[in-house]
Amino acid sequence: MARPVAYNLVQKPLENDISIANMPDGHQGEGFFATSLNKVIGLARKNSIWPLPFATSCCGIEFMALMGSHYDLGRFGSERVGFSPRQCDLLMVMGTIAKKMGPVVKQVYLQMAEPRWVIAVGACASSGGIFDTYSVLQGIDQVVPVDVYVPGCPPRPEAIIDGVIRIQDLVGKESLRRRNEEQYKVLLESYGIQ
Repeated sequence: MARPVAYNLVQKPLENDISIANMPDGHQGEGFFATSLNKVIGLARKNSIWPLPFATSCCGIEFMALMGSHYDLGRFGSERVGFSPRQCDLLMVMGTIAKKMGPVVKQVYLQMAEPRWVIAVGACASSGGIFDTYSVLQGIDQVVPVDVYVPGCPPRPEAIIDGVIRIQDLVGKESLRRRNEEQYKVLLESYGIQ
Protein backbone atom coordinates (compact mmCIF):
# COMPACT_ATOMS: atom_id res chain seq x y z
CA MET A 1 0.00 0.00 0.00
CA ALA A 2 1.40 3.39 -1.00
CA ARG A 3 2.01 5.91 1.76
CA PRO A 4 0.24 9.24 1.39
CA VAL A 5 2.59 12.13 0.66
CA ALA A 6 1.71 15.52 2.09
CA TYR A 7 4.55 17.51 0.57
CA ASN A 8 6.28 17.96 -2.80
CA LEU A 9 3.07 17.25 -4.68
CA VAL A 10 3.98 19.52 -7.59
CA GLN A 11 6.88 18.25 -9.68
CA LYS A 12 9.23 21.05 -10.70
CA PRO A 13 11.70 20.85 -13.55
CA LEU A 14 15.18 20.09 -12.21
CA GLU A 15 16.95 22.99 -13.92
CA ASN A 16 14.92 25.50 -11.88
CA ASP A 17 15.90 23.87 -8.58
CA ILE A 18 19.66 23.99 -8.81
CA SER A 19 22.08 26.86 -8.99
CA ILE A 20 24.69 26.73 -11.71
CA ALA A 21 27.90 28.74 -11.37
CA ASN A 22 28.38 31.38 -14.00
CA MET A 23 30.82 30.55 -16.75
CA PRO A 24 34.08 32.53 -16.57
CA ASP A 25 34.93 35.00 -19.33
CA GLY A 26 36.35 33.33 -22.40
CA HIS A 27 35.86 32.44 -26.03
CA GLN A 28 33.10 30.07 -26.98
CA GLY A 29 32.47 28.32 -30.23
CA GLU A 30 30.74 25.25 -31.51
CA GLY A 31 32.06 22.39 -29.39
CA PHE A 32 34.72 24.31 -27.42
CA PHE A 33 35.26 26.87 -24.70
CA ALA A 34 38.57 28.59 -23.93
CA THR A 35 39.44 30.71 -20.90
CA SER A 36 42.41 31.39 -18.67
CA LEU A 37 43.65 28.86 -16.11
CA ASN A 38 43.37 31.49 -13.35
CA LYS A 39 39.63 31.79 -13.89
CA VAL A 40 38.98 28.05 -13.97
CA ILE A 41 41.00 27.39 -10.83
CA GLY A 42 39.39 30.39 -9.11
CA LEU A 43 35.92 29.02 -9.92
CA ALA A 44 36.85 25.59 -8.56
CA ARG A 45 38.48 26.96 -5.41
CA LYS A 46 35.68 29.34 -4.51
CA ASN A 47 33.07 26.60 -4.70
CA SER A 48 35.02 24.02 -2.69
CA ILE A 49 36.26 25.78 0.45
CA TRP A 50 36.98 23.50 3.41
CA PRO A 51 36.51 25.42 6.67
CA LEU A 52 38.39 24.72 9.91
CA PRO A 53 36.33 26.01 12.85
CA PHE A 54 38.33 27.35 15.81
CA ALA A 55 35.42 28.07 18.15
CA THR A 56 35.91 29.01 21.78
CA SER A 57 32.64 30.56 22.97
CA CYS A 58 29.17 31.75 21.94
CA CYS A 59 30.10 32.38 18.29
CA GLY A 60 30.72 28.64 18.04
CA ILE A 61 27.04 28.03 18.84
CA GLU A 62 26.09 30.27 15.92
CA PHE A 63 28.46 28.27 13.72
CA MET A 64 26.68 25.07 14.81
CA ALA A 65 23.40 26.63 13.72
CA LEU A 66 25.04 27.65 10.44
CA MET A 67 26.00 24.04 9.69
CA GLY A 68 22.47 22.83 10.48
CA SER A 69 19.79 22.21 7.91
CA HIS A 70 18.09 25.62 8.24
CA TYR A 71 21.11 27.68 7.10
CA ASP A 72 23.17 24.87 5.49
CA LEU A 73 26.65 26.16 4.70
CA GLY A 74 26.98 23.17 2.36
CA ARG A 75 25.04 25.15 -0.26
CA PHE A 76 28.13 27.30 -0.66
CA GLY A 77 30.57 24.45 -1.24
CA SER A 78 31.69 24.24 2.39
CA GLU A 79 29.97 20.98 3.29
CA ARG A 80 33.09 19.27 4.59
CA VAL A 81 34.16 20.80 7.88
CA GLY A 82 37.65 19.58 8.69
CA PHE A 83 39.34 19.44 12.04
CA SER A 84 42.80 18.83 10.65
CA PRO A 85 44.57 22.04 9.57
CA ARG A 86 46.49 20.20 6.85
CA GLN A 87 43.28 19.44 4.98
CA CYS A 88 41.53 22.82 5.28
CA ASP A 89 41.99 26.14 3.55
CA LEU A 90 39.69 28.48 5.54
CA LEU A 91 40.37 29.16 9.22
CA MET A 92 37.24 30.43 10.95
CA VAL A 93 38.22 31.87 14.34
CA MET A 94 35.13 32.35 16.49
CA GLY A 95 34.98 33.65 20.02
CA THR A 96 37.28 35.03 22.69
CA ILE A 97 40.94 34.24 22.16
CA ALA A 98 43.11 34.50 25.26
CA LYS A 99 46.71 35.67 24.88
CA LYS A 100 47.86 32.17 25.83
CA MET A 101 45.89 30.82 22.86
CA GLY A 102 47.46 33.26 20.37
CA PRO A 103 50.44 30.97 19.65
CA VAL A 104 48.03 28.05 19.17
CA VAL A 105 46.01 29.99 16.58
CA LYS A 106 49.25 30.89 14.81
CA GLN A 107 50.44 27.26 14.87
CA VAL A 108 47.13 26.07 13.39
CA TYR A 109 47.44 28.75 10.69
CA LEU A 110 51.00 27.66 9.88
CA GLN A 111 49.93 24.01 9.59
CA MET A 112 47.39 24.89 6.90
CA ALA A 113 48.52 24.48 3.31
CA GLU A 114 48.70 27.44 0.93
CA PRO A 115 46.48 29.01 -0.24
CA ARG A 116 44.76 29.70 3.07
CA TRP A 117 42.27 32.30 4.20
CA VAL A 118 41.07 33.52 7.61
CA ILE A 119 37.70 34.81 8.85
CA ALA A 120 37.44 36.51 12.26
CA VAL A 121 33.88 35.79 13.39
CA GLY A 122 32.37 37.99 16.06
CA ALA A 123 33.48 40.99 18.06
CA CYS A 124 35.85 39.00 20.30
CA ALA A 125 37.87 37.48 17.46
CA SER A 126 37.85 40.76 15.55
CA SER A 127 38.74 43.23 18.31
CA GLY A 128 38.58 41.57 21.73
CA GLY A 129 34.92 42.49 22.13
CA ILE A 130 33.82 43.63 25.58
CA PHE A 131 36.83 41.91 27.15
CA ASP A 132 39.37 44.75 27.26
CA THR A 133 41.55 42.94 29.80
CA TYR A 134 45.17 41.92 30.15
CA SER A 135 44.45 38.29 29.28
CA VAL A 136 42.38 38.64 26.08
CA LEU A 137 43.93 39.11 22.66
CA GLN A 138 42.51 42.31 21.15
CA GLY A 139 41.83 40.80 17.74
CA ILE A 140 43.42 37.79 16.07
CA ASP A 141 44.99 40.06 13.48
CA GLN A 142 47.76 40.50 16.05
CA VAL A 143 48.93 36.91 15.38
CA VAL A 144 47.64 35.95 11.90
CA PRO A 145 46.55 37.96 8.83
CA VAL A 146 42.76 38.20 8.55
CA ASP A 147 40.92 38.35 5.22
CA VAL A 148 37.31 38.98 6.34
CA TYR A 149 35.85 40.31 9.61
CA VAL A 150 32.28 39.33 10.55
CA PRO A 151 30.82 41.80 13.09
CA GLY A 152 28.33 40.94 15.81
CA CYS A 153 28.17 39.64 19.36
CA PRO A 154 27.44 36.91 18.46
CA PRO A 155 26.85 37.36 14.73
CA ARG A 156 23.76 35.77 13.25
CA PRO A 157 24.28 32.81 10.90
CA GLU A 158 23.27 35.08 8.01
CA ALA A 159 26.21 37.35 8.81
CA ILE A 160 28.59 34.39 8.81
CA ILE A 161 27.16 33.31 5.44
CA ASP A 162 27.84 36.84 4.17
CA GLY A 163 31.43 36.50 5.38
CA VAL A 164 31.82 33.17 3.56
CA ILE A 165 30.41 34.73 0.38
CA ARG A 166 32.97 37.55 0.69
CA ILE A 167 35.73 34.96 1.07
CA GLN A 168 34.39 33.19 -2.03
CA ASP A 169 34.60 36.45 -3.99
CA LEU A 170 38.16 36.96 -2.78
CA VAL A 171 39.14 33.38 -3.64
CA GLY A 172 37.55 33.52 -7.10
CA LYS A 173 39.38 36.72 -8.07
CA GLU A 174 42.75 35.84 -6.55
CA SER A 175 45.60 35.30 -8.97
CA LEU A 176 47.49 32.02 -8.82
CA ARG A 177 50.68 33.98 -8.39
CA ARG A 178 49.49 36.33 -5.61
CA ARG A 179 51.04 34.16 -2.91
CA ASN A 180 54.46 34.52 -4.60
CA GLU A 181 54.32 38.32 -4.82
CA GLU A 182 56.65 40.48 -2.74
CA GLN A 183 53.75 42.30 -1.07
CA TYR A 184 52.32 39.01 0.28
CA LYS A 185 55.75 37.94 1.55
CA VAL A 186 56.17 41.27 3.35
CA LEU A 187 52.72 40.81 4.96
CA LEU A 188 53.68 37.37 6.26
CA GLU A 189 57.04 38.60 7.48
CA SER A 190 55.27 41.31 9.50
CA TYR A 191 53.62 38.44 11.42
CA GLY A 192 56.90 36.58 11.79
CA ILE A 193 55.94 33.95 9.21
CA GLN A 194 58.40 32.84 6.53
